[in-house]
Amino acid sequence: MSTAQILPEIEYPESDGKPVAETEIHFEWITYVRDVLKFRYRGQRVYVGANLLVYYVPGDPRKSFAPDDFVVKDCEPGLRRTFRIWDEQRTPDVVFEITSSSTRREDQGKKPKIYARIGVKELFLYDPTCDYLNPPLQGFRFENGRKVPIQPDASGALECRELGLLLRLEERRLVFFDARTGERLLTEAEAAEARARAAEDRASSAEHRASTAEEEVRRLREELARARQAETSSDE
Repeated sequence: MSTAQILPEIEYPESDGKPVAETEIHFEWITYVRDVLKFRYRGQRVYVGANLLVYYVPGDPRKSFAPDDFVVKDCEPGLRRTFRIWDEQRTPDVVFEITSSSTRREDQGKKPKIYARIGVKELFLYDPTCDYLNPPLQGFRFENGRKVPIQPDASGALECRELGLLLRLEERRLVFFDARTGERLLTEAEAAEARARAAEDRASSAEHRASTAEEEVRRLREELARARQAETSSDE
């Protein structure tokens, strides 16, 4: 009979007991960032997570954090209950935090220290209410364990090198752009709406062209009728 000790299976909780977001505003922005990034990486081997517990020390369920949004490149997409770095063999590349009153200290202090230690490459903080961060959009790169601020370009945008993105505020709202093409990133719903508007515009334009053509045909027929009437009158 074996005398080897059987260790109990370690439980990694799926919730930290905290609310997803402090307010509806913050919840909407967490969802928006997730949806923009999911649509950008559709069909690619990239995982986009939101408010998911990330465990970074095997065997120690106390070592975890829950980013508002994060992106892991070269990682299978799909739903997860938790994200365990040792199982995935991947670390989040970029983290996005939607800062609020209850999270600002963690977003600026505790979490960045963990991110620097485990190998996160870039961090972006956004305060949608402009109450807790100055400026309300901030970016950092982790270099040799240090948090280095990302300086805005001439337009005020912050470059996310890891994802090839530019982040900018437009009327205090966070907007994503493709750094190479300059194209604004949309959610799937926004893209569908844009396609519908474009189709309506094309239909309206085609209808206008048809109406214009009919009017031209009518005008030419009237001119032809007048010309024939004039010819008839002169013959008489």
